[in-house]
Amino acid sequence: MRGTTFKRCGCRNPETGKKFALGTCPQLAKRSHGSWWGRYEAPPGADGRRRQPYVGPFTTQKAAQAALADELSTAERLGQPIDRSLKVGAYLEKIWLPGKRRLAKSTYADYEEIIRLYLAPGLGHLKLVELRDKHARDLYDAILQINKPLPTSEKPSELLQRLLDARALSPQKFPPGGKPSRKQKQPISPARVRKVHAVLSSALNSAVKSKRLAHNPIEHVELPRIKGRRVKPYVWTAERVQRWQETGKAPGPVMVWTPAQTGAFLDFAVDERLYALFHLVAFRGLRRAEVAGLSWQDTDLTEAGTITIRETLPDEDDEYDDTKSEAGERTVALDATTISVLRSWRERQRKERLAAGADIWVDSGRVFTREDGKPVRPQWISTRFDDLIDKHGRVRRRHFEESWAPDRIARQHRVSERAVRGAIQGVPLPPIRFHDLRHGAATLALLGKVDMKVISETLGHSRHSFTADTYTSVLPEVSRAAAEAVAAVVPRMSAADVTDEQATPSVPPNVVSLADRRKSRTEHAG
Repeated sequence: MRGTTFKRCGCRNPETGKKFALGTCPQLAKRSHGSWWGRYEAPPGADGRRRQPYVGPFTTQKAAQAALADELSTAERLGQPIDRSLKVGAYLEKIWLPGKRRLAKSTYADYEEIIRLYLAPGLGHLKLVELRDKHARDLYDAILQINKPLPTSEKPSELLQRLLDARALSPQKFPPGGKPSRKQKQPISPARVRKVHAVLSSALNSAVKSKRLAHNPIEHVELPRIKGRRVKPYVWTAERVQRWQETGKAPGPVMVWTPAQTGAFLDFAVDERLYALFHLVAFRGLRRAEVAGLSWQDTDLTEAGTITIRETLPDEDDEYDDTKSEAGERTVALDATTISVLRSWRERQRKERLAAGADIWVDSGRVFTREDGKPVRPQWISTRFDDLIDKHGRVRRRHFEESWAPDRIARQHRVSERAVRGAIQGVPLPPIRFHDLRHGAATLALLGKVDMKVISETLGHSRHSFTADTYTSVLPEVSRAAAEAVAAVVPRMSAADVTDEQATPSVPPNVVSLADRRKSRTEHAG
């Protein structure tokens, strides 16, 4: 490849009003006039036409020659010159993102939203080869300023204004006659900024691999610190339940039922039409989208006694998607009781199909469906779960506070007397989210002394360490057993000896009590 350096400016000929031809401006002889550029012969493009890319501008010929040599060296090594005209936005939207179609639909949608709301308006106008770590830092600072008040008389920066313009209309679907509104009114969290950085960094790493960049310019950008710690589940102990009954407040956003509380809920919901769904999640810990997308063809209730998680049904979507991760696609073993529950549900669903008839029944092939065969929506599952917990509380209040008889409660709240007796005889049910049933399944497995690796694979976690860090010592019984094991290592006197010693502590003969010293001083003074 050949290349050359030259000097040029933007001056115009006063006689013609047109720019001087390359190198013909009489002022170029002056050292301070114009800039130095480099130009070289590049391989023809896809259309076969000749290409002569420019490199510059530079203040000295030496700098232009060094840059030209570096560009020629890169073209020799990579077999092609770096496209210096490619913009960040065009690369992300037209080259990188379309190559991510194999991702789960929800993950792809998240990537698309990050590019549309943050990366394209913030960095899209820059040339890819000119992107620097400062650009990324400025973008992250502007993202953290969204939905936060600015100091008095201060206007949004040009970068922040572009981000606000991109967020002006919500991409959500609106009901007929509904009006669009701001996407979100809360400030953007540092965790979201880290996700934005992860997407941008992944795209730039791909640019390096595809020879569009020599290195990732944001590799060492310092990210905003996430305040606080990752939320972990807390168990509803008796003391926490009592405090909740007094104040109505939960001690944390993620709470887990004890085995007794889980049993009380299942006893109350045993006559619920989709009882099998709640039973399966409580014992096997499926995600909400996974249980909504579970297909009968992925169950084996006759021989192996397993279900296979292959598809999910995301919120606000009518199309099934892949699992959340590769580890999410898994086969889960079932216990005998759960197998029996699912078989009973399959028989009930068969009767519903016959009663509905071919004209009404929709053959979705899903395990859990509505009365017409259509799959249940994930959000409906959570809503129904919350309703059952609320109804359980109302039943207990009717009986214990208002002295209603079980049969009257059953008629009033449209539940079976068996469910009413289960609520009365069981323990109170403090609130949890439907997703927390999944956490409960993990802690029940821990209590059953199931190996941590098996628990992680059952839940579909990508890393066993995440499972151990999240659920270790959640249940009091597990923690107490560990504490007792530690205490048993230290040799001590018998419990009776320790108690007697504490009740009547002995006093060494050479120790004078404070009362005796005061009495002695008084007698001496007298």
